[in-house]
Amino acid sequence: MNNPLKTITKKEWTLWIGSVLVILFSNFVTGKVDFLMLVAALVGVTSLVLAAKGNLWAQILMIVFSILYAIISWQFRYWGEMITYLGMTLPMAVWSLITWMKNPSESGNEVAIQMLTRKQFVVLLLTGGLVTALFYYILVSLNTPNILLSTISITTSFLAAALTMLRSSYYALGYAANDMVLIILWVLASMENPVYLPVVLNFVIFLLNDLYGFRCWKKREVCLEMAIDN
Repeated sequence: MNNPLKTITKKEWTLWIGSVLVILFSNFVTGKVDFLMLVAALVGVTSLVLAAKGNLWAQILMIVFSILYAIISWQFRYWGEMITYLGMTLPMAVWSLITWMKNPSESGNEVAIQMLTRKQFVVLLLTGGLVTALFYYILVSLNTPNILLSTISITTSFLAAALTMLRSSYYALGYAANDMVLIILWVLASMENPVYLPVVLNFVIFLLNDLYGFRCWKKREVCLEMAIDN
C-alpha cells in the first residue's frame, strides 16, 4: 500500500489539522478527558480524510474506529450502536478493504469508482430494509434507549457501509446522514451525562468531513463519466 501522506493536498492537511484541533479542544475543555473517546475521534476523522482520497488506509482505520466506538456505545447502553459497529460496520469495513485492494484506479493511489447499476440499487434497498427490520427487533428485546433514532442509525450505517464496499460516491452521503442521526443521539445522551458532549462535536466534525468526501468523489465521478463518453 502506498504512503497515504504523499497524496494529501494542502487543503486536506488544513481540514485534518483543523478537525484535530477542534476535537482536542472539545475533549479538554470539559475538564474531564475520556481518552477512549479522544482516540476514537482522532482515528475516525483521519479515516474520513483518507476515505475522501479513496485511500486503503481509510478502511483499516475504520476497523479500529468501529471497535473503539462500540466500546463507547456499550458504556452508555446504546446497544444498537454497539451491535451495528461490531456486527455490521466492522465486517463490512474488512470487506471494503478487500474490495478496494482488488480495484485500484489507474494511478494506483486510490480506489476506482464504480457507477451503481439499477440492480445493485434495488438489492441495496431490499437488503437495507431486511437489516433494519432484523436489528429493530433485536434492539427492542434489549430495551435500547431512543429506539427510533437507533433504528434509523442502523439503516444509514448499513447503506453507508454497503455503498463504501460498492465503491460508490454516495457512501459519503450515507455516512453524513448517519452523522446527523448520531448527533441527535449523543445530544440526548449528554443531557443525562455531560461527559458525552465532546462526542456531539466529534460527529459534527465527522459530518463536515463526510460532505467534503462526497465532493471529492463526485469530482472524480464526473471525470470518469467524461472519459467514458469520450
